[in-house]
Amino acid sequence: MSPTVTTILAAIPSPDRGVWMLGPIPIRAYALCIIAGIVVAVVWSERRFVARGGEAGVVTDVAVFAVPFGLVGGRLYHVATDWRTYFGPGGNPIEALYIWQGGLGIWGAVMLGAVGAWIGCRRRGVPLPFFADAVAPGIVVAQAIGRLGNWFNQELYGRPTDLPWGLEIYDRVDPVTGAPDPLNGVAVDLTPIAVVHPTFLYELLWNLGVAALVVWADRRFRLGHGRAFALYVAGYCAGRFWIELMRDDPATTVFGDVRINTVVSAVVFVGAVLYLVLMRKPREVLSPPAAEAGATTTTDDAEPDADAPQQDAHADTPAERGP
Repeated sequence: MSPTVTTILAAIPSPDRGVWMLGPIPIRAYALCIIAGIVVAVVWSERRFVARGGEAGVVTDVAVFAVPFGLVGGRLYHVATDWRTYFGPGGNPIEALYIWQGGLGIWGAVMLGAVGAWIGCRRRGVPLPFFADAVAPGIVVAQAIGRLGNWFNQELYGRPTDLPWGLEIYDRVDPVTGAPDPLNGVAVDLTPIAVVHPTFLYELLWNLGVAALVVWADRRFRLGHGRAFALYVAGYCAGRFWIELMRDDPATTVFGDVRINTVVSAVVFVGAVLYLVLMRKPREVLSPPAAEAGATTTTDDAEPDADAPQQDAHADTPAERGP
């Protein structure tokens, strides 16, 4: 068997479609992956938040504000950095609203999502940095799950490769008319038109590694005041930087031919690292009155593991119980 055939047989196949019709209703894999990521993030973040001394239900309440703000912010960033697709020659401006077709910029999602989280935290009397540290690993795991949606959409892949884990790309067409339809069509011929780097998979695996790093560092160094969140941001940006360098799909460029996401990754990475280094306060502890009023205290005493079941942190001390 020739090396070429061996490489193709060893490659990762793409799904033949990313949309299934349930009668007149389209079921989109991209949307399902986003929803699954949000659910995982909320459930895990709720557990971490309660373990740190927060009140049960707060994460879900804040997510009501943060999630829609994040989706809008992610779409706005995508449209702003890829505006020619929608407002350039041959573009259709109304498609800027078609969020189900893919296209969410994580930078915009985090920035505007943070605004929504701030609103939710204000309503529940919780400091935003305390909340951010609790949800950081869950957010990056949600990003990893969301990258599976890019696999179904056959998007965000890299340059051609002959590595055995290359990703097969197929022609997708409208099964009725035979017209090309990369997003909503079906691959009727599974002969790959290209074998490329699966950069969606690289980022998925990197994000899971970042989540593990944040959990470990949070336990080991008892990060507080937004430092766990800063570590997540720095770790994600480091990975996004080298992954962007592997891509050659059309993208907005600056400084000549540098992809804009490469520049943003570098700038945000520096900012996150500076915050991580300069912020030296110990982890906050929410006392019962502080949980009501939104105030926090700091302590250097040992704290319970934020990822393990805890006993009641506010039980009476022996002195308070009396003899």
